[in-house]
Amino acid sequence: MALYKIEDFNPNYRQDVFDGEDVKGIPVYAGKTDEKIGTIHNVLVDETGRFRYFVIDTGFWIFGKKVLLPVGRCSVDVEYQRINAIGITSKEQAERLPEYDDSMTVDYDYEERVRRVYRTPTVEATVPVEASPPVETAPVVSAPVAAAYDRNSYTYEHEPQLYQMSDRDHQKFRLYEEKLIVDKSRRKTGEVTIGKRVETETVRTAVPVEKERVIIERTTPKSVDTPVFPDNSAFKEGYVAQMEIYEETADIKKQAFVREEVDVRKEVKRDTIEATETLRHEELDVDTKA
Repeated sequence: MALYKIEDFNPNYRQDVFDGEDVKGIPVYAGKTDEKIGTIHNVLVDETGRFRYFVIDTGFWIFGKKVLLPVGRCSVDVEYQRINAIGITSKEQAERLPEYDDSMTVDYDYEERVRRVYRTPTVEATVPVEASPPVETAPVVSAPVAAAYDRNSYTYEHEPQLYQMSDRDHQKFRLYEEKLIVDKSRRKTGEVTIGKRVETETVRTAVPVEKERVIIERTTPKSVDTPVFPDNSAFKEGYVAQMEIYEETADIKKQAFVREEVDVRKEVKRDTIEATETLRHEELDVDTKA
C-alpha cells in the first residue's frame, strides 16, 4: 500500500479538497488535556487519494519531532480551525512513536511500528464508559487481533478505528443566502454632431464720394476805366494757369471677423433608480430526537 504526500498526489489539493484553503499549519491539540502538541505538517494519502495519516510537527512539545497520526484517531473542529488528536493522550505516548522524515518511504514495517503505539491500551480505555468523554471512547484494537494480519493481507479497512474518519466529527454543513448585487453598465443613447456651414446674403451699402471740378467765371472789374501799369506778363502769349482736379472712388472689399464663439461641453445628470427583489436565505433547522 503506497502512501503519497498530498501535494505529490494532487498538486491542486487546496482547491479540490479544501476550497482554496490549506490544511498545513492547522494547530493540533491533545484530545484529553487540550494541550497544543503541534501543527499539521503534511497529509499522507493512499493510491486512491483517501487520507490515512496527518504528519504532526510537534515543535517545542517534543523538540520538533514529526510523527504520524492516523486520521481515525483525531477529530476536526471546523468552527475553531483545529484538530483534536484523540489518539495522542500524553507526551510519553508521542515519544514512543517512530520519527517521520520527509525523505523517507513509509512502508508496512514503519506503519506497524506506528500502529502498535496506537493499538496499545491507554489508561483512558480502562475507564468506564460513563466516566469517559464521548470523544475519547473510540474503540481500541489490541495487538493480538492486529497480529491476525500480515504485510500481504493487511488493509486499512481492517482497522477502521485508525483510518476511518467519523462523519459525526468531520462533516461540514453550509448555509447559503442570496445578496443583491448592483452593477452599472454604460450604453450609448445618442450622438450629437456639431459643425458649421456657410450661408450667403447680399448686402447693399452707400459710400459718399467727392469729385472736383473747375469753374471758370468771367467778370468785369469795377475799375475798368482806370489806367494800370502792366507787369512783365502783360501782352505775352503762352502764359497759362494750372489747377489739379481730384475725385474720390469707392474701394469696397471683404474682411473676415469673429462673430461669436460656441462652447461645446457635456454635463452629467444623476438619477436614482430603485429596484425591489425577493432574496432567499437558508436557516438551520435542528431536529433533536431523544
